[in-house]
Formats: sequence, structure tokens, C-alpha cells
Amino acid sequence: MKKKAIIISIAGKILTNKEKKLIKNKKPWGVILFKRNINSLFQTKILIKNIRKTAGDKKFPVIIDEEGGRVCRLSNFLDNKVYSQQFFGDLFKKDKSISINLYKNYISSICSVFKSIGVNINTVPVLDLFKKNTHGIIGNRSYSSDLKVVKLLGKLCVNTYKHNKISAVIKHIPGHGMALSDSHKKLPIVNTGLDKLMKNDFLCFKGVNAHFAMTAHILYKKLDSINAATHSKFIISQIIRKKIGFKGILISDDISMKALKYDLLTNARKSLNAGCNLVLYCGGKYNESSYLLKHLPLIDTFTVKKTSEFYNFLS
Repeated sequence: MKKKAIIISIAGKILTNKEKKLIKNKKPWGVILFKRNINSLFQTKILIKNIRKTAGDKKFPVIIDEEGGRVCRLSNFLDNKVYSQQFFGDLFKKDKSISINLYKNYISSICSVFKSIGVNINTVPVLDLFKKNTHGIIGNRSYSSDLKVVKLLGKLCVNTYKHNKISAVIKHIPGHGMALSDSHKKLPIVNTGLDKLMKNDFLCFKGVNAHFAMTAHILYKKLDSINAATHSKFIISQIIRKKIGFKGILISDDISMKALKYDLLTNARKSLNAGCNLVLYCGGKYNESSYLLKHLPLIDTFTVKKTSEFYNFLS
């Protein structure tokens, strides 16, 4: 399986000829879609069909970042803003049975839309544990400040997606809830020790059996004083893989975010060298996608195996 270790993004609502050549010849692992790519259900369906036709792969990974709430990429034809993760977390506190049944039905409904247009991966759930001082970039994207609620609804989310033959991406591993700043704009620094993190934020991700996870661009200073988690061999190997026990494909958060201080290629290479299996590029600029695809390696044997497992899951 010859694929480059990167998920790219595209500029607009149709594939340009240059983008077609890039996908066909340079073989990114997948493509992620954002609101800039989505106008109507029909248009999105045609776009995804063209992406797969260009890739020559009927199961080619087409990813969307559709959390509901403030992160709603389908809003041009499906307004999903009321259904934030906090909505379901708050409802769970009031009535567990209603919350669980409504959440299952909601996920199944959104999966029917994904199937209709051709999306096969969604980057949910957010498993970040909410705190009083958690930065607003997380806010109602988190289920709750209650660890048990986060774990229960997170597992329910992943398993319901699986039941509907759509894969989920748990994020932002190993946990964004302690961050006091927005990693899109600067590097958040967390000074909490490992014991407390393992009993709280990191524990949210343990035992959640997703095909994919997305890293946090956060400096956990007492674990690695130099590298953000995405660039930290220690955090990926010893915390994410060993202590949390995540066994799937690990994807970096967007390498164009300002929390990562290097140029795009260095950010990508450092992510892969640290132990990420794929890097995510969300900027949608053809020249940057082309440059990254030219210089990044093919996926490794682990990712080949896990990609094959994902393809079999879709069958």
C-alpha cells in the first residue's frame, strides 16, 4: 500500500486539475474536508466521489471535522450547532437514559448523512476534560468536567460510529483540558505532574478503542520540557502508547497551527519521528500540500497494517 504519511486538504468546493494530479500521483493517505469545501449535500457528494475516483480507491479516507456545536462544517445544509458535546454531557447529568438514547440516535443520524455524501472518518469525540480555567477553544466541545461522563459518552460515541461503519478520531490525546491558551495561536504549557494527569486528563483516553487518535499540541513541561506532545517521543511512546494503551493510527493535529514553532516540513518530520503515524495538514494550499507530499515518506508497516484493518472494517 503505497501512500504518503499525510492527510491533506483542498482549497475549494471542487477539485482543481492540479489537486487531481497531486492526489493521483503523490498519493496522500487521505483528504480532510472543511466548511470551505462544503456548499450543499449534492455538491459535497460529487466532490467526494471525484476525490475517490482520482485516487483510484473506493475506500479512500475522506475525513471531516464535524463535532456539532461550534465546530459545524455541514452548516450550509445541516445546522448542527445545538448538539455540542456539552449538550449531551449536561443532559446526562439530568437523565442518563434519555441522554444515551438521544446521543445514539443523533450519531446514527449524522452517520447517515456521512454515508450519503461519502465521508468515512469523523474527528470526534473530543475527550478533553473540562476545567474551570480550560481555554475557551475547548469550551462546550468537551462533554463535562466529570471524568466518568467523558469516558462513558466517549466510548458510546466511538462504538456507535463503529456500529454505523464510520471511524472516529479521539482527540486531543493525551488531553487538552489543562491548557490555558489556544494551540492554534500559541503553544500551551501545562505544569501538572504525571500522577495527577494519569488520574484525570490522560485517563479519559484509556480504554477507548478507536481506530484513530489525534495528538495535542501541548507542552507537558514535567514530562518533556522541550517538545510539544506531537513532537515528543517520550509522550507518544511511554504515555500514549504504553500508559494510555492506544493501539491505533496516531494522527498529528494540524501541523500549520502556531503551537508548533517550526516550518511545515520540519513540523511534519518531527511529528513522524516522534511516533505519529500520519500528519495532518489543514491549510488547503496546493503549493504547501505538494511540497509536503514530495518530501514526506510513505506510511510505515504498522500504518499499512492498520490501514488495511480500517479498510476491512468498512467492508
